[in-house]
Amino acid sequence: MNQIERPDQFDIDRIRKQISDATGVSEGKPAAPSKPLNPYAARIATQFALESKKPSIVAGFIRIGEGLLVAVTCASLYLAAPEAHVLSIPTMGLFALVAGLFATFLTQVFDGYLFPVLRAPRRGVPRVAGGLAISALLFCLIVLYRGGSAAALFSSAAIGVTVGICLLSLERVFVAYAIRRWSRNGFMERRAIIVGGGAPARELIREMESISDNDIRICGIFDDRADRRSPDMVAGYPKLGTFDELVEFARTARIDILIIALPLSAEARLLELLRKLWVLPVDIRIAAHSSKLRFRPRAYSRIGKVSMLDVFDKPIADWDSVAKRAFDIIFSLVAIVLLWPIMLGAALAVKFTSRGPIIFKQKRHGFNNEVVEIYKFRSMYTEMSDPTAKLAVTKNDPRVTPVGRFIRKASIDELPQFFNVLQGRLSLVGPRPHAVAAQTQDRIYAEVVDTYFARHRVKPGVTGWAQINGWRGEIDSDEKIRGRIAADLYYIENWSLWLDFKILILTPIRLLKTDNAY
Repeated sequence: MNQIERPDQFDIDRIRKQISDATGVSEGKPAAPSKPLNPYAARIATQFALESKKPSIVAGFIRIGEGLLVAVTCASLYLAAPEAHVLSIPTMGLFALVAGLFATFLTQVFDGYLFPVLRAPRRGVPRVAGGLAISALLFCLIVLYRGGSAAALFSSAAIGVTVGICLLSLERVFVAYAIRRWSRNGFMERRAIIVGGGAPARELIREMESISDNDIRICGIFDDRADRRSPDMVAGYPKLGTFDELVEFARTARIDILIIALPLSAEARLLELLRKLWVLPVDIRIAAHSSKLRFRPRAYSRIGKVSMLDVFDKPIADWDSVAKRAFDIIFSLVAIVLLWPIMLGAALAVKFTSRGPIIFKQKRHGFNNEVVEIYKFRSMYTEMSDPTAKLAVTKNDPRVTPVGRFIRKASIDELPQFFNVLQGRLSLVGPRPHAVAAQTQDRIYAEVVDTYFARHRVKPGVTGWAQINGWRGEIDSDEKIRGRIAADLYYIENWSLWLDFKILILTPIRLLKTDNAY
């Protein structure tokens, strides 16, 4: 890592590249394990163990609800005027939905979905009412253009719009009450950790606290320094531990954003710190509030008026995560409906050819390095099974039953994992979950690849980019685990729903090549 000599040389794009190079899949000393939390930090972390609802998701559902309400209003005023019926029901429904979308767009243009507005019904109701009125008027003009009766239509429109505005007003009052309540009890917030203490952290905290309607909750401060430059209490927030404890705290407390309050001139220290934090599924920002440097606008994000340099974003966040979850549920249900005869046949074959349970359960690493239990059809003799997976299955392994050898070769043993997907433990597509104690050549995977745990920034999957690119089956060498991790990290950095769909389509085709599956 090359340390810069002058602060005005700081280049966020170069920093990202250096971090990316440093966190690539390579051989080297293993990353230090996260340090156990001190009792005080552990107690604080447990208070934030439940995941909060993200403001962007809440605002999105409010948009959907109000758009549908406008659509229902338009459809109702049309149905209430028989003389104006010149559209088929499907066509009318389509126009009503378009009116709902247009109303949502107008409300967005009027800043009706900003959280200060959502918290204040007096500010929000006129904006959403205006969107409803304009959209309903355009809907009526379309019906009139198609030959509907103006008198009947506008008579019902007056009543329909009035009722719609009353309903939207009640909805906005309820939303304001709910948001204030959720904000107080922590149900809806973004949880932040300040990385680095002392004067920079104090200045940053004061600037963030000056922001009205701030959805950020600062959970504490972490700093390696233990001298007067970094006191135990900064601006009313406690210092909870060192940087080595930060990773464990962020996982336990469901942290959303890490804000680094270190001077930009300390590039070497920043790079080393970011290399540790990169494995976490969080947004990572460098506070630029005290810097006199000026960057290109695209390098910044802002929390209120506080400028932040974006270093890493949480992968598959907000509405992407909603879309991926819907994708998982829909395609899992389809797979279960289509494949249940194969699953039933495999279950009966396992049951009647060897003693023991049909389903084999195993602890594996899941999202955010949490331990999850996955289901598979049992493929080994019960007395020889190895839940820890310390000893990998090899070719002609005597522990594998004859039926087990076939279902493993054809990946039929993996089919019960569709139920793990419906439970939310797995995703359909993602890095394949490894057993907690899985190893190669007497070394656990994290000792072979120092960025191993970065693959846990997203949910593990039933299939993945690594599996369709030749990294399926036995891992008996360092090269194989490095190849698999490289493929997993590629998937995380390049995720899209199209990529998930592509992997699903290619999986059964690539399963025909089963040389490495025993």
